[in-house]
Amino acid sequence: MPFMQAGDIELYFESKGEGPPLLFISGSNGDLRIKPNMLDGPLPNHFEVVTYDQRGLGQSGKPNWPYTMANYAEDAANLMDAGGWEKAHIVGYSFGGMVAQELALRFPEKVDRLVLCATSAGGDGGASYPLHELEMMPVKQRIRLGAELQDTRRNEAWQAENQDAMVEFARQAGAVRHQFGKEPNFDIGREHLLDARRYHDCWEYLPEITAPTLVCAGKYDGIAPPKNAEALAGRIPGAELAFFEGGHIFIAQDKSANQAIIEFLQREE
Repeated sequence: MPFMQAGDIELYFESKGEGPPLLFISGSNGDLRIKPNMLDGPLPNHFEVVTYDQRGLGQSGKPNWPYTMANYAEDAANLMDAGGWEKAHIVGYSFGGMVAQELALRFPEKVDRLVLCATSAGGDGGASYPLHELEMMPVKQRIRLGAELQDTRRNEAWQAENQDAMVEFARQAGAVRHQFGKEPNFDIGREHLLDARRYHDCWEYLPEITAPTLVCAGKYDGIAPPKNAEALAGRIPGAELAFFEGGHIFIAQDKSANQAIIEFLQREE
């Protein structure tokens, strides 16, 4: 099994592809046992992609003590060190985008080019939706609100007219818990992750990011709203901003998103 000791924690990782190194940092529901994932997309056709289950998720360690966003940035940096990568392109999605911001600020020498997807700066730049509050809602309410947060076009009327799509959304939303929820420390790891997420705030320090940066967002994202992407891109020196036809998972809804990311990462300037 591909496990690597990264500092004080054992992380489960997978890799695929050849080319310049790229570290993909996934979101707050990431688990590499759920397929398809980013390794099944086009990125490995152009890069050597490494991705991993973050602290508290999947097959990685789930210690029962408070996690911080600094811990998550250190995990990514330590994973790179353990794998022999001095520097890599970094692509962070959702919660992973928050981790990527921390990584770029704390370990700027490790970041080649930076892509922040479906994420927020926190603080005065706006926070992503508080998922720790969503977790506490009754199941039906959580599914209905979760569907609309993922794509704001999925309002009450849309949901009433698309029952089959809602059943599929509920299945996907509950897939990780359904399959792996009885594993040791499943709830503990997720609780600590969401606690770290709720306090994410890089706003004050974003002007210190030196890596060429692309901020990507879905036009209909209710978790990390478009205004948050605009604030994020406006705060990072020289950052580019791209919107795509989709919601929080726009990368699966708009085929042009992956191509835009690849083209940005392949620039030599």
